[in-house]
Amino acid sequence: MTLHPFSVQARPCQAHLRLLETTDLHVHVFPYDYYADRPTDTIGLARTARHADHLRKGASNSVLLDNGDFLQGTPMGDYIAHEKGLRAGDAHPILAAMAAAGVEVATVGNHEFNYGLDFLLTALAGADFPVVCANIATRQGATAVQDTTLLPPFVILERPLTDGTGRQRPFRLGVIGFTPPQILTWDRRNLEGRIVVRDIVDTARAFVPQMRKQGADLIVALAHSGIGGSGAWGRQENACIPLAAVDEIDVVFAGHQHLLFPGSSFSGLPDVDAQAGTIHGKPAVMAGCWGSHLGAIDLLLEHGSDGWRIARHETTLHPIARRHNGKATPLVDSAPHVLAAAAAAHDATLAYIRRPVGHTRVALHSYFSLVADTPSVQIVADAQLWHMRQMLADTEHAGLPLLSAAAPYKAGGRGGPEHFTEVAPGGIAMKDIANLYYYPNTVCAVRITGAQLRGWLERSAGLFNQIPPGARDAPLLNPDFSCYNFDTIKGVSYEIDVSRSSRFDPLGAMADPQARRIRNLRHAGRPVTGDMEFIVATNSYRAGGGGHFPGADGSTIVFSAPDTNRDVLLRYIRAQGVVGSAADGNWCLAPLPDTTATFETSPRAARLTGDVPLPLTPVATTGGFTRFRIRLEGCESAP
Repeated sequence: MTLHPFSVQARPCQAHLRLLETTDLHVHVFPYDYYADRPTDTIGLARTARHADHLRKGASNSVLLDNGDFLQGTPMGDYIAHEKGLRAGDAHPILAAMAAAGVEVATVGNHEFNYGLDFLLTALAGADFPVVCANIATRQGATAVQDTTLLPPFVILERPLTDGTGRQRPFRLGVIGFTPPQILTWDRRNLEGRIVVRDIVDTARAFVPQMRKQGADLIVALAHSGIGGSGAWGRQENACIPLAAVDEIDVVFAGHQHLLFPGSSFSGLPDVDAQAGTIHGKPAVMAGCWGSHLGAIDLLLEHGSDGWRIARHETTLHPIARRHNGKATPLVDSAPHVLAAAAAAHDATLAYIRRPVGHTRVALHSYFSLVADTPSVQIVADAQLWHMRQMLADTEHAGLPLLSAAAPYKAGGRGGPEHFTEVAPGGIAMKDIANLYYYPNTVCAVRITGAQLRGWLERSAGLFNQIPPGARDAPLLNPDFSCYNFDTIKGVSYEIDVSRSSRFDPLGAMADPQARRIRNLRHAGRPVTGDMEFIVATNSYRAGGGGHFPGADGSTIVFSAPDTNRDVLLRYIRAQGVVGSAADGNWCLAPLPDTTATFETSPRAARLTGDVPLPLTPVATTGGFTRFRIRLEGCESAP
């Protein structure tokens, strides 16, 4: 590995420091897709670690940091949490792999709390490196620095720097961690009454001066937070722009959004240079997700009478694979010592995901779930209905109409052309349960009005771009809309009129209060009126306010189960023995005569177009996706 120019050019009073970032690993150690049960070249800390090994050789000084969301996200995480368990002193395989990769400090992301606080703390107790977070407390004081924080708010690493002459100079690197305040909404059941969470920027302003007083020469904000609006407001989720404006923070590590920075996703934002990789002029990086990239910030540090300062900086991203003509080619191999750290857990996870639990008559796939009602979403909704009928029997809610909300959790988008669900007809294994329901949410029910139900569906309908009647091949889907927010609701029938504007923007903010895309909304054949009442079976994320849906803000919850949605789906399939039937078509896109639109899905979808009653034609392949044309001819009246 050739030395970076900063190492080559450093003078006696200068030193080159390379800061490396992993983020949003989500238990991806091996280059293996457990949901598809096959190797893949586009993910895995073992590959990212090989990049880190190479990049360390190109710098006089280096430090590897992880930016959170490491504990949940694959069946390995579920296997450890729900089956094997952790005892005091056990090393969680992802933390063992991170240590093997050379991670020196980490922070926690929002998904670290999915399995409960006790599990998290047991896991972190086995980590071989400090894990920091400043804005979570078990007891809140008068100010943030007087809080009793759940984890150490920051750490100061004493790492002598090798300068341009080879001399070792004293240096103290301060690393402070943050996580989204929304964890109290997203994991209310696990956290309510046990922790308090402060605003990221306010917390930084309180603690960063303390770090300077304790001798930090350079301060890195390890923020499991994205790059959002430039203004600061309370409890901001994606707060890295105002965070970078905090005095004495020198470097910002971002994450949470599963995007790349530097990168075009952030072009045009105020105070952001999306090409150079700076926010408010300070170096910043966001390294994708699942080990797809290693982020690097190279600093040429200069020592003067006032200590160390950044003279020059450079931000780069290092992908582990390159995609060309739909095929991914690995750019690095796996680091054997990282694979070894999680090898036993990997083998146990493979056995775990391959267990048979039932059978399906039809293919359960999500290739067309964003444009039509499909069995893969219907089976989840049916399982929730089955469970909730039992749970609400003999309660005050038993007499109300029971509905069920479900979404296609794997439907391409930022996850890439492999990020889809497919379960072939025949045996259903444990791996398929996680494939059909991607997240470890728990089952909830909410009590809402007809007006809130309509608003819920209007929020979901924000998935679609507005398509003018008579358009030709207009893009149908808004790429900024997350597929897991496209709830369809069983128990009612309705049409979505994409010729009209959306009431909500992709993040759930009100865009047009007068907009009305949902047509012919009916229950049991009768029009739904605003004063009707319904029970909706859903998940803890949605019921607690995740996605900002009308009727789902935590205040309407009438039942909260300890059971995960995956467990309910598993029990439903076992109870039925054989499942899967054609989707009932309770929703569809409203007809727009002589109008065509396009959407992108997996190339594997071409062989399954007969599974949905839509006029579809494949027209192109781009970026690994196949683009389909759909004639917006509408559908028969839904039941």
